[in-house]
Parts: sequence; C-alpha cells; structure tokens
Amino acid sequence: MGVSVIEMRQITQHLGNGATALATAPAPAAGREGLLVRTGASLISAGTERMLLDFGKASWIEKARQQPDKVRMVLDKVRSDGLMPTLESVRAKLDQPIPLGYSSAGVVLQAGAGVSEFRAGERVVSNGPHAEIASVPKNLCARIPETVSDEAAAFTVVSAIALQGIRLAEPTLGEAFVVTGLGLIGLITVQLLRAQGCRVLGIDFDSRKIALAELFGAETVDLSKGEDPIDAAERFSRGRGVDGVILTLATKSNEPVHQAATMCRKRGRIVLVGVSGLELSREDFYKKELSFQVSCSYGPGRYDAAYEQGGQDYPHAHVRWTAQRNFEAVLDMMADGRLNVTPLVTHRFPFDRALDAYKLLDGEEFYLGIVLQYPSEKSVSDLLERRVTLRPALSTAAKANIGFIGAGGYAAKVLMPAFQEAGANFVSVASQGGLSAAHAGNKFGFAETTTDIDAMFADERIDTVVIATRHDTHAALVCRALEAGKHVFVEKPLALTLGQLDEIEEMYSGMRVRPVLMVGFNRRFAPQVNKAKALLEGVGGPKSFIYTVNAGAIPGDHWTQDLQTGGGRIAGEACHFIDLLRYLADSPITEVETKRQSADTAVIQCRFEDGSLGTIHYTATGHKSFPKERLEVFGGGRILALDNFKKMRGYGWPGFRTMNLWSQNKGAKEMAAAFVEAIRRGSAPPIGFEELMEVSRATLSAAQ
Repeated sequence: MGVSVIEMRQITQHLGNGATALATAPAPAAGREGLLVRTGASLISAGTERMLLDFGKASWIEKARQQPDKVRMVLDKVRSDGLMPTLESVRAKLDQPIPLGYSSAGVVLQAGAGVSEFRAGERVVSNGPHAEIASVPKNLCARIPETVSDEAAAFTVVSAIALQGIRLAEPTLGEAFVVTGLGLIGLITVQLLRAQGCRVLGIDFDSRKIALAELFGAETVDLSKGEDPIDAAERFSRGRGVDGVILTLATKSNEPVHQAATMCRKRGRIVLVGVSGLELSREDFYKKELSFQVSCSYGPGRYDAAYEQGGQDYPHAHVRWTAQRNFEAVLDMMADGRLNVTPLVTHRFPFDRALDAYKLLDGEEFYLGIVLQYPSEKSVSDLLERRVTLRPALSTAAKANIGFIGAGGYAAKVLMPAFQEAGANFVSVASQGGLSAAHAGNKFGFAETTTDIDAMFADERIDTVVIATRHDTHAALVCRALEAGKHVFVEKPLALTLGQLDEIEEMYSGMRVRPVLMVGFNRRFAPQVNKAKALLEGVGGPKSFIYTVNAGAIPGDHWTQDLQTGGGRIAGEACHFIDLLRYLADSPITEVETKRQSADTAVIQCRFEDGSLGTIHYTATGHKSFPKERLEVFGGGRILALDNFKKMRGYGWPGFRTMNLWSQNKGAKEMAAAFVEAIRRGSAPPIGFEELMEVSRATLSAAQ
C-alpha cells in the first residue's frame, strides 16, 4: 500500500492534561453540505484557547470546581452505576483529543454534493480548526474579497463574535458605549462601534491595549494608573449615563456587571460577550430597568445542527444576520478599511512552530493576534491522503481481522477494548473527521487510520467490519459489508425502516456463503443474565417480565431524537430491552403494543408465542440518581430481580439467593468474545439471523 509520508497535520489538545500536539491524521472527508478547505492562515483565539489549555492542565479537583453541573452528573452516575464504571467514563471523556482553533482562511479544494454556493479554487473564511485541511459546513463559510489578505481574513470569525455582541446591544448613531476588556475581541468591538457612529470608552488594565484603543478612536480608562471607570463614564456620558456596555473580558468576578449597571443610563443595555461572574444584584437592574443579555458565539445558526450540518439557511427576510452573513459583513468592513486588524497582529508563526505559539499563552510576553501561517509547498495530493499507516500490519492469516467504522465515545470506550480483549486483529479504523480515528488507532494498536470507508470495504486484509456510526448509516453499511463478503458487527439498531430490514434480509438470505452477522445486543451476554437464563430453563409455563428503564432526558435537538438520523429513542435504544426479553422468554414475539406519553417516554408490551408477557417502562422523566435499568422476572412461583447489572436476587429459588458484582457488567466483553469466536471457528452466529430480524421488526413496530 503506497501511503505518502507527508500527511495532513492539525493542532490538538488533550483534555486530561492540557498538552498540545501537532497531530498527524488522515485528511477529512467533505460532508454533503460542507467544504474541504486548504488553510492559508488561522488565528489563535487567545481567550478561548487559553481557557481550554488552563482547564486541561488543571487537577481533577480544579476541573470539578470549574464544572459543578458535570460533578452532579458524575455523582448521579456513581450512585446508579457504581464507582468504577463512572471513573472509566470520566477517563474516556478526558482522554479524547479535541481540535483547537475556529477562525481561519484558505482555499476551497472540494465542495460537497449538496453545495452549489462555492467552487473549488475560491478563497473563503470558515470556523475550521488549526489544520492544514479542514472540513467545514458551507453555512459557516464566506468568500474573501480580493483586497483582503488571508492573514486579515483569519480574524473574521473572531470579529463576528464582536459583531454579534454589538447587534444585540442595538447601538444607534451618536450613542455612548463602554467596552470593558480590550483584548482581541474588545479592540475589534471598539472599531465596529466607531464604524457604527458611536462614541466609545475603552477600559483595561494594560496600557499597551489602551494605546491601541486610542488609535482606533476611543476614549480610555487605564486601570493600571488608578483611573476611576465610574467617574470616567460619568464624564464621558455628559452626566447622563452611557447607553450601553459591552463586556469583552474573562473573569470570575461579579464586579464588571455591577460596574456596567452603575455606568448605564436608565434603560441602558449590557451585553456579555466574554466571561464574567453572574451573581447579579436586583437593585442594580430594577431601578434603571436595565437589559442584560449574553451573546452566543458568532450569530444565529451557531450550534443549530440543521443550519450547520444540514445546510439549511435561515430566510433572509426573517433572520437578517446569521453567522454566515455576519462573516460577510466583517469582510466588507475589512475590504473598505473600516475594520483594520493589522495593528492587532503581534506574532506570526509558521505552522511547523505552532506549539511555540501556544507557549506564549503561558508566558509573560505581551500578545494579541497570533497568526499561524501554513506551508504552501506541499502538494494537494499529499495533503489529501486519506490513509495513514501507524505501524506495520500484523499477520492476517488468522480470522477476525477487523476494520472499525466509527471511533466515537462508545466505540473507543466499550467496543474497541472488548474486541481487543477478545484477541481480534485491528487492521484499520475510520472516522469522517479523521482525528478521533487517529487517536483510537494509536491507542488500540491499529495498523492504519483512514477517512476512506470505500477503501476499507475493498481491503483484502480485512475480513470483519465493525460498524459504530450514527443510526441512519447502519443499514447501508451492513449491506456494503455483506456485498464485500465481510463478517459484520453493527452497533444497534440494525436498521431504521422496515424497507431497510427487507433489503438486508434479501441480501443475506441470497448469499451462498453467509458471513457472521451480529447486532450489538450486549445485555443477553451479561453474566447475571446468563445465570437468569439457566435458572429459567427449569421453569415451566409462561413468564412475566417487568423492565423499568430510567433512560433520563435527552435534549430534543440531540441527534438520537431526530427520526431521520437517530430514529428516535425507542428505535435506537429500546431494541436492547426487547432483545433481552426475547432471549429470556426463549419464545418468538407475536405482538408488540406501545402506549406513548411522549417521544421518549412509553410503555411497550411484548407478547410471546408461549404465553409469556413482557412490559417495558421506558421513561425520560425519572431522576438520574435512580438505577437506569431494573428487570423483574416472575414465573413458576419464583422471582428474579436484576438491578442495573450489578445486583441480582432470587426469591423462591432452591440453592440461589443472590449474584452480586463489584461493578456493573452489561456483557460487552462477552459479546465481542462470542462474535470473534464464531468467526474463528466458522460456527453459527451468537444470535441467529432470524432472531435478529424478529427483534428488529418488533422494535420498529414499537417505535411506530
């Protein structure tokens, strides 16, 4: 395999220890509604990126202090799942590298199939990370005017943050505004307010930033010289109080908001663009009827999956200034000279020395705009290499040579360790962005990492494909893997529609040599479940099951709630519980009935051929401190009660009372071992194909 040695690089940070790295990764794929951009210049956002670095370097105790909401979630998980599973989850979360950067300029290399607004060769700004190649949503890109350099354009996204704060403050010609905090965003805010026709008073502790604010036409208060901001604002506003204050600083103190309220006239406006303590005084706001608002990033559309990933723009007539249109406005201001970022550049670093640039954030040297300049000598073909060799491949003479598609949280935390322990040979790991796959590849010993899924299906070294992607991709990837003659493990669900199930069934049934096909129904492999199965074999007659699932609330805009992407929570998760009841009943499902309270709270009843009856109470309205899963089995005058895959108690069983575990075990390792063993022995799949189809159809029936 001829793989280039000049692969794409990007800057990452390790959340666990704060270390930055210039990481090698395969080039990302352009999304359907996105662009693939070769970066020419990017800007380090000193405030945001320094906070991330400080968080990463903080101790566990300091991390906890900074995120009290997350601490409560962790404590709830400890109470429900136990200490060790919780620690594993936290470690896995902190082990993931994150890309740094969100303000860059470059040239379009490729446009996704759904993109008609941009063409290859055009210069654009985007919220792409510090990477030689970036995959970015089309709605978070804008064309760069000819007269604007890449270096200046790299300030666009950061400038849009300032502009969005100004839009929320709604300044008018001649008004008096205070800008507190004259860092990068604060100094841009000064310029944009001046361009709006406002008088501006800038406040900061640093005399060098004060001088720049004066260069841009602001009056100033130098706190390092003991100047009083309240008195200065009184004089500046001619004794009337300022019309508004924009806070572009980063502090834990509540004083800046109190100070802003004191400065304002009656019905003045305060907008927080940066970070500040928010223990507000009612008296400050009540008498003056002040308005206070927190600005969100660079404008409407940010954090909206339909706008970003889906490419759905907001109607111009109803949402005049979206994130993208804010980018365009900033670039127009640069093009005609009303926004001048050149004086803000204090450092320029070639990309090869990017890590030296981050040392500035920890040092004493003065900095504002730190620009990274990217090499131009690399060929496009080198940068677009989508397969990166990590280590020499092991022999593939034995079976179960695995290609992983998907390297997200569940894949890296649960599936990869399980398959590794089962003795599978890791050949290749793929993800769309490349970074998560590169990290997983290095951590678990894969021979290569890639963003080219097509190559994985064609790779003769790979005889087994593990699919751990979003639900809407499962059915198509299963069919492609079967068509390539590979064994397939797919994380649940198998499909989201009956039509997709029919397609899989037709393909699999028509194969002369049938590979092992497996769905990730891990709970039936849990040790306590198999003990329950053995006990129930001696029970005659039908059984009754009550399965309580305290699933917890998930935001309505989460991808699992989307019917097209995730299929909804019943299709996406309740399949686990239907499968477990099917396994313990050991009888075909004859009827499924669902009574819904909401999209993610329902009662599902399953009837079985032998007369057994199962009721699944799936609810998102419970408390997180209560165990997530409780299964009760009634039959033959006896009862089994399984609590969260940790404790199991029997009532009326001769010779059996309890089976308790030190930590939760939902059977993931046992499931992977059974799958790998079936491949190596050439034996029957751990779950029969007919049973997989039966459970999948029952699940879709319940979801509908």
